[in-house]
Parts: sequence; C-alpha cells; structure tokens
Amino acid sequence: MGWIRSNLFFSYTVIKFLFVSALLGNAAHSFASNKIQIYVRDDVYLDYKRFLNGRSVTEVTDFTGQYIRRDVVDMILTQQALKLGGFDKEFEYQTGNVNFRNTKLLEQGKLLLSMDSYWLEDAKALEDFVYVTEPLIKKGQYYAGIFYAQHNKKMHRLSDFTQLPEYTSVSTPRWRTDWETLHNLPLKKLYVEHEWISQARMVNMAWADFMLMPLMPSLNNEFKLEGIELVAHPKLVVLLDGSRHLVVSKTHKYGASAYKALQKGLAELSSKGAIFKAYQQAGFIPDLTQYKVLNARVANTR
Repeated sequence: MGWIRSNLFFSYTVIKFLFVSALLGNAAHSFASNKIQIYVRDDVYLDYKRFLNGRSVTEVTDFTGQYIRRDVVDMILTQQALKLGGFDKEFEYQTGNVNFRNTKLLEQGKLLLSMDSYWLEDAKALEDFVYVTEPLIKKGQYYAGIFYAQHNKKMHRLSDFTQLPEYTSVSTPRWRTDWETLHNLPLKKLYVEHEWISQARMVNMAWADFMLMPLMPSLNNEFKLEGIELVAHPKLVVLLDGSRHLVVSKTHKYGASAYKALQKGLAELSSKGAIFKAYQQAGFIPDLTQYKVLNARVANTR
C-alpha cells in the first residue's frame, strides 16, 4: 500500500502545482490586461529606452543627446501630453516590425493610439476610425534627410536639383506626403515598395539610390539595423510640405478620453514652446544655414 500512498501523494502534489500555476497564470494575465498594449517598431523602442536611460518620460526637458530621433521625440511628447491632460493609464509596449498593421489595429479598436505621428493627409484618410490631434510638427517645419548606402559613390556627387534625372528613389503611395514629394522630383525612377524595412534594404544594396528618413544627428545621421547601413547626405535635405499629427482610435474604449487628454496636454506644451524646442533640440528641425533644400524650387511653386 506504500506505493499507492506515494502515487496518491505525487498525484496530489502535481494537481496542487497545476492549480497554483493556473491561479498565478490567471493573476499574471489579469495584471497584464490592466495595461494598454501599444505596438512600437523594435528599433524605435530600443533607442527610446536608451535615450531615457532609466528616467521617466515626465523628467525629460532636454532632447539633446545620443539615441534621440523623431520617433523617440513623438513617443515622449505623446506620453507627456497624456499625463498633462489627466490620462493616467499605463502602457505595455509590444515591439516588432510594425507598420501598416498598426493602422488596421487602430481601425478595429485593438490599438488605442499610434506613438508614431501621421501625416495629416494619411490621418484624414482614417477619419472615420480615428481622432486627429493638433499638430506635433506644423506645415513647413518637416525636413527629411536623404539617406543612401555609403558605398554608393554616385550619391556623393549629388549636389543640385538639376542632377535628379540621374537618380532613383523608393517609397510607397500609402505615405501620401512622402510619395507626392518624391513624385514631384524629376527622378529617373521612383520604385514602389510598401514595407519600410524592404525600402531600406533596397537602398542598402543600391537598387535604389536613396530614401527619405528623419535626420538623426545624435547618431551622426547614420542608420544601422539588421545589416543595413545608411548615411544622410551631409549638405542636402528635402522639405516634406505637410504637418504631422497623433491619431487615436475612435473604437477603443479609452479612445475618447485619451484624445481629450492629448488635446489638452498638447495645447499646454505648445503654449510653452516645448514641442518646437524638442524637435529643434533633437536636430530634427535643421539649421538651414548648414543645408540646402533640394526641392526648394518645387515647394516654392505650390
């Protein structure tokens, strides 16, 4: 009978363990569900964490330093505005190669908001599903860097608008402002590629000469990810003639309250000049005495 008692004890121990594990699992799930899931591109999240270096987002008033970039400024200002507006829910970040998937999640109410700002034209196309905030970046303030592979010697010779018929670029019509800007340049070829990482790979292999990306002065205007190494033209930028806004899902249960908080918080930050200062300190709004605007003649005719 000893072996029976041993087996019964073993079975009881296993059942108890499974029961406790289930309770702990449910508790962990319950705890996690109290946080709002936000999807962020993995490289952006990595630089965001590096820039914060253990600080709370509410502590950040100086946007100079390593790892700062436009997407990181977006993330920090969004959270600061929410706090100022009285929105106190916690976020749990999910990382990955997210892009247009976020738009679908916003439409379905599975994503509260995008931490990455949208061009106004792109945001307007989603107005049935999202609230559109006041601008983070106003029209006429957004200058993109011209990024290319360092080994693409042809790009080192680019210095003027009149040379553009020799060059190729890549983008997607889904990014309306980027696409229209590039489409208005007299390029040899404008390739269509919908995935951002695939665009970067094409440029890295010099299948396309360049792509437009935010300047990254804290990283020496160098972009490195997954074997991709791109650099920004040291003397040229392109004006993207639009404004950038945050979008909030209308179908998410916290959508209305988050939007109200954002509007209030952004107004407060803007009144203090904190938003413009943040992008300027980050080097995103460049010193135009140091750069030539490649598409100035096109922008001036609009």
